[in-house]
Amino acid sequence: MTRRRLALPLLAALAAGVAAPAAAEVVARAGTAEVTGDELRAYLDGLAPAERAALAKDPALLAQVARAYLASQAVLREAQARKWDARPEVRAQLDRVRDEALEALYLQVVSQPPEGYPSDAEVQAAYDANRKAFAVPRQWRLAQIFVAAPKGAAAGEEKARRRVEEIKRLLAVKGADFAAVAMAHTDEKEAVARGGEIGWLAEAQLVPGLRPVVSALAKGAIAEPVQLDDGWHVVRVLETKEPSTRPLSEVREALVARLRADRSQANRQAYLARLLEQAPPAINELALGKLVQAGK
Repeated sequence: MTRRRLALPLLAALAAGVAAPAAAEVVARAGTAEVTGDELRAYLDGLAPAERAALAKDPALLAQVARAYLASQAVLREAQARKWDARPEVRAQLDRVRDEALEALYLQVVSQPPEGYPSDAEVQAAYDANRKAFAVPRQWRLAQIFVAAPKGAAAGEEKARRRVEEIKRLLAVKGADFAAVAMAHTDEKEAVARGGEIGWLAEAQLVPGLRPVVSALAKGAIAEPVQLDDGWHVVRVLETKEPSTRPLSEVREALVARLRADRSQANRQAYLARLLEQAPPAINELALGKLVQAGK
């Protein structure tokens, strides 16, 4: 069965949120073991939302999931064939895992915030109270011409200085094209095709030796060559963005998710506290002490 046949029906269901056609059709096979669309979809439903979103974007990942599912089913069948689950110690662990899963699932349901939470007013209030968290610092879109000359390498230092002087001469010519000079002279190979452009950077992302230089430049200005440990940097500011605050529309989804997670955690703690109030625990410290001593 081809990867395409496996991936497309389930991808359509994931992306559109509808049932895939021919759900009982076998979508993967290993030996005598088969997996139907229904079985794999049920497995996918148990994945985290982020994992499901990644699968919907990349059909190739679904084939990997199907292979992993077949492998896990093969292990399970072998364990069952050897009656592994009948062993007392294994049965005890299975019971403990089942109880923990049941507890987690139940707590998840009883602590779930109401469908309408948070309201628009609550989202706005949380945004206003946390504006600093959404602050965007000043940024610069930079290009540079880099001349490699590690400090201490005396042999190449004079040659590097002559190259830097030549670059300064070329840039001083009226109407000089910084990008063209960068493409011809920079040692930063990955930036050659972009005319030396290195993209948008905030102050914290700048090399410490370049921070005061860049922050003092106006848009379009070119700094004097700066020598750092790795060589010479001739920097130009292409654009600037002043400090700003991300708008609510941009952060709303993440803010709602955070508020719901916080409320869920608070509901969980309140629910557990109520249970303990209804049936206050009584701890036999003496018996506990004996248990600890016996375990030594």
